[in-house]
Amino acid sequence: MEQQLEVLKQAAIQDLSQAANLEKLNEIRIKFLGKKGSLTGVLRGLGALSQEDRPRIGQMVNEIRAELEAALARKGEELKQAELSRKLAAEKIDVTLPGRRSAVGHKHPLTLTLNRIKETFMRMGFDVAEGPEVETDYYSFEALNLPSEHPARDMQDSFYITEEILLRPHTSPVQVRTMQAAEPNQPIRIIAPGKVYRRDYDATHSPIFHQIEGLVVDKNISFADLKGTLELFIHDIFGRNVKVRFRPSFFPFTEPSAEVDISCVMCGGKGCRVCSNTGWLEILGSGMVHPRVLEMSNYDPQQVSGFAFGMGVERIAMLVYEIDDLRLFYDNDIRFLGQF
Repeated sequence: MEQQLEVLKQAAIQDLSQAANLEKLNEIRIKFLGKKGSLTGVLRGLGALSQEDRPRIGQMVNEIRAELEAALARKGEELKQAELSRKLAAEKIDVTLPGRRSAVGHKHPLTLTLNRIKETFMRMGFDVAEGPEVETDYYSFEALNLPSEHPARDMQDSFYITEEILLRPHTSPVQVRTMQAAEPNQPIRIIAPGKVYRRDYDATHSPIFHQIEGLVVDKNISFADLKGTLELFIHDIFGRNVKVRFRPSFFPFTEPSAEVDISCVMCGGKGCRVCSNTGWLEILGSGMVHPRVLEMSNYDPQQVSGFAFGMGVERIAMLVYEIDDLRLFYDNDIRFLGQF
């Protein structure tokens, strides 16, 4: 029996020395020390031994069991450390490699254009005024000499929330609110930038777009002041070589009124597809503030006069950056936006 136990012990030690991983080590533990293991089988057979041999063999089995358990524990720790070392070697970071740079955002082309326009007018002494995007019918139309039956409403009557509340179709309500908040006949020189909403959607129109309107009210303001202000603005944005012309037009809130054109920035005024071969591009509307509008905002048209103008920021951006489809501004395509 002693010889059999010695052979079993040596076999276990030999298997332990060849164990390559924890899974194999567990198989060895079950083979020798499990419920059906070799050493456990010897313990179960002690009852068949004589009373003289039983204590001696039992003690020997326990000693071998303790020795194997200690050897299993040592081997298990070695395998765990080896596995940890392999993982550390495989997952280590090479600090000598260059890091990955985070993508850095930048301003949207519409924001760049809007800021440039604002800077130009602020250098001329204009203040920036803001107002709510959800407006009343009164401020959007009535106070601008556009009563409910006026046909000029058709292009702008769009997103109503109730019969009297709508998303503003232009930033003109800011002009009215500014005048009504001021002292009677107080001088005003403001621009009103912001989002506006109309039911248009194609290559040159969007249901949401950005607009800047301007208002100057003071004593002895003339059309010459309007013309000089807009020419200075246009030359600052498009360059001194761009020509400017004023065409008679009609707006209910100004009288007289004028559309403002510039020589085509694409062809230099020679005529091309962009300008429909006319050599001119319309960029904004303007005019002298209608006396009725002044009166409704507590200004005396006998004492003061003023001029107003309005333009779409997207229109200016399309010309500055030579973009032929307005919808590109809102597609959020990084290939397009990354160019700015």
